[in-house]
Amino acid sequence: MSYLIKNARVVNEGKVVEGDVRVKGKRIDKIAGSISEEKEDTIIDIQGNFLLPGIIDDQVHFREPGLTHKATIGSESKAAVAGGITSFMEMPNTVPPALSRELLEEKYQIAARTSLANYSFFMGVSNDNSEEVLKTDPATVCGIKIFMGSSTGNMLVDKAQTLEEIFSKAPTLIAVHCEDEETIKRNIQRAREEYGSEVPMSLHPVIRSAEACYKSSSFAVELAKKNGTRLHILHISTARELDLFDSTISLKDKKITAEACVHHLWFDDRDYEKKGSLIKWNPAVKRKEDKEALFQAVLDDKIDVIATDHAPHTLEEKQNSYFNAPSGGPLVQHSLPAMMEFVAGGKISIERVVEKMAHNPAILFEIKERGYIREGYYADLTVVDPRKRWTVSKQNILAKCGWSPFEGHEFGASVVHTFVSGQWVYREGILDENARGMRLHFNRG
Repeated sequence: MSYLIKNARVVNEGKVVEGDVRVKGKRIDKIAGSISEEKEDTIIDIQGNFLLPGIIDDQVHFREPGLTHKATIGSESKAAVAGGITSFMEMPNTVPPALSRELLEEKYQIAARTSLANYSFFMGVSNDNSEEVLKTDPATVCGIKIFMGSSTGNMLVDKAQTLEEIFSKAPTLIAVHCEDEETIKRNIQRAREEYGSEVPMSLHPVIRSAEACYKSSSFAVELAKKNGTRLHILHISTARELDLFDSTISLKDKKITAEACVHHLWFDDRDYEKKGSLIKWNPAVKRKEDKEALFQAVLDDKIDVIATDHAPHTLEEKQNSYFNAPSGGPLVQHSLPAMMEFVAGGKISIERVVEKMAHNPAILFEIKERGYIREGYYADLTVVDPRKRWTVSKQNILAKCGWSPFEGHEFGASVVHTFVSGQWVYREGILDENARGMRLHFNRG
């Protein structure tokens, strides 16, 4: 199949350039100011809309296997491509957790059958599976995930010997969730003493505090520096943690990198009153000052990538009391429109959004032939209409859980087309459910 995308504003490698792009088979065949039509071309005139490299989300929870009442790889990949995300990296806290190469391979097989987007899966770490973890293939697996703080799925790793062994011997990148468990337990005890079982949602950032985040993140950085580990700290949520990261080193040379998530850039603790458990995440959405510091860190390159931590639960589950409402929410369909809102408001350029959501994940994970609009690369492409307004509603939410923290919000920009490995997977609201993504491969190992 051959597609000729005409009249694009191509956003790539720090520039916006008007031109055309031809896709042949799975790859980008030609990029030029004007490309003449060939007989086999299907013409797609995008009339001056933005053409971006497909968004790469380095942190999602698609809940399969074992938690498929919340989501499946198939259902959430549909929401992802509708949001312009062409590749995802999924976390190991499913049921059973992906703690062996055999269980990890089962997830790859599910994705090969059902995912509309390209995919990779993290190998999970427990207190006693380090021997298996160290056999992870760095060329075909995105990384190793350690929960240095309990979250959904309770895969907490707190044995010093295990952490030391993984940090010193890991064959590939380690991604970590950092919150100090003892600090959180003390904060929970204080909250229970004051409120009993009726703890207000607004106390979530007090319970899962900035102190808990910094104590764990700084420990992870200390371990990484000691062992020369390639460390990636997920969902940074506090201003204090930003001092742990260096903006003076180019990304390809960094050993320690950081991610921010859209919800920590969009919401703050004032939103708990209205949104309640719908914005209950781990780590917690914190103060306005933290949100503003995170955004500045994105601009200053202390934060290297922007992702979602897409982690759906059913609305029934989320509508429970504080201790019974799970943390996490669906975001893949709305992360790029949310960032485009910041572009429209002059807070960030579209070139920087592409850098943080496509180029940098490709550099950071050393993804093979993706993340850029380059001749010969896989044709992962996203078309955004910056003038097409739409309101998030239950009728247009594609995540299986059927709700969103953005419900009722009107976005000013829309994803109108998405190409995954050369396939026209999403076109103006219509999904090609027969399309299938590819397994990601990495230039390492």
